[in-house]
Amino acid sequence: MVDYEAEYNNRARVPENPELMAGWARDAAAYREQYAPRRIAYGPGPRHVIDVFAGDGRSEGKGEDKVPLVVFIHGGYWQALDGSSFSHMARGLNAHGIGVAVPTYDLCPQVSVADIIMQMREAMLELAKISEALVVSGHSAGGQLAACMLATDWKAYDESLPPQFVRAAYAISGLFDLEPLVQTSINRALRLDLASARAASPLLWQPPSHGSLDAVVGETESAEYHRQSKTLVEAWGDAGIAVRYGSLPAANHFTAIAPLADPASPMTLRLKELVEGI
Repeated sequence: MVDYEAEYNNRARVPENPELMAGWARDAAAYREQYAPRRIAYGPGPRHVIDVFAGDGRSEGKGEDKVPLVVFIHGGYWQALDGSSFSHMARGLNAHGIGVAVPTYDLCPQVSVADIIMQMREAMLELAKISEALVVSGHSAGGQLAACMLATDWKAYDESLPPQFVRAAYAISGLFDLEPLVQTSINRALRLDLASARAASPLLWQPPSHGSLDAVVGETESAEYHRQSKTLVEAWGDAGIAVRYGSLPAANHFTAIAPLADPASPMTLRLKELVEGI
């Protein structure tokens, strides 16, 4: 019998998490001070915003050309945090001249997980005005949202978009099967029942017909987190898209994203490779 409460309680598994998250906020504020982003609204609410850290002037839509962007979607179990704690996730790719967009979204229980998926679609549609193609990355809940973006039928939302508008998903410690969360304390804010959990699980969606999926997990994360990524990689790989599963040496749930701030890390270089393949 799997103890889902223990498997998914990352804060209990990593007692030093308050210091790590305080470090995120500190490093993010310092990066914004050094490199002020362009803020774009994708909806009417105060959290419906995207910070775009341009790798070059064209990424801000100031020139005639639209260039690819990498998106980083934050985590927090769909109920905590916002993009302002993750500005420094743009540092690694910015050093290679690649622009990074960091969206924020409304949180549960004020909205549902399904609402958040739709908000991220709206954010991607807004980014389509300045970018020809997206590589969507995300951490934890953001990993689920990244997978959802790759599996979205974009033609259903905007006929003018190319079918491969989202070219790749790079999920870090992602959650793709939400059913195990229903019986945990995490669900107090999410308010998922079995039907809504399944509906929000990209593992159960029609797999994407194009693009690629990278799913990586911190080495010291729970068996359930490793299962989540391995299962999606297997399912989507069997469906015919390019997939990769990876374990991040010595990383826990909170340190797994640290390589994004390092221009020389394998994670940053893999995302650079994905962009250059567009």
